[in-house]
Amino acid sequence: MKPRAILSDVPPESAINARLAGAHFHDCYVISVPETTPAALNYFLTALENTPPWVNSLMALRNKIVRFFGLKDLGGLGELNSSKPASAYLPGDRVGIFTLISNSPNEALLGDRDKHLDVVLSVYKHPPDQCGLQSVSVTTVVHIHNLLGRIYMLPVTPLHKLIAPAVLNRIMGGQNAV
Repeated sequence: MKPRAILSDVPPESAINARLAGAHFHDCYVISVPETTPAALNYFLTALENTPPWVNSLMALRNKIVRFFGLKDLGGLGELNSSKPASAYLPGDRVGIFTLISNSPNEALLGDRDKHLDVVLSVYKHPPDQCGLQSVSVTTVVHIHNLLGRIYMLPVTPLHKLIAPAVLNRIMGGQNAV
């Protein structure tokens, strides 16, 4: 049986914990991964490169709708330069729809800011457990700035609960197709 992303607690040692205070929304999904060598950002890039087509369709719909409200067109979740290695990304670089905030072998923080909300995402590579099993978690934290942000999150929250695990299930190169 292939590993599947499951809802989890935010890893206590993750840097994203500093951003939880006052958050309107946060969640965390974790998945077992077969190897310990790639950095956290590598796992995220693999997941984005294998984004389910229905997720990119939803992003295209989102981008069409939000233009009427003066919000950013973020493009597609999986739109990135697949020839660029994870090691070449620097803070400030775009990684799909996000901007890289910080990057270490065990955790990458990515985010996006707009007038209605701030989103920060952590891709955290857990230390191997006692059996030597490796896992990766993705935590999303959203801070809302205004009424538009609250309205925006009404449809986004339930969709995020479908999208986040579906994308994370693709972390091993699309093996866990959804």
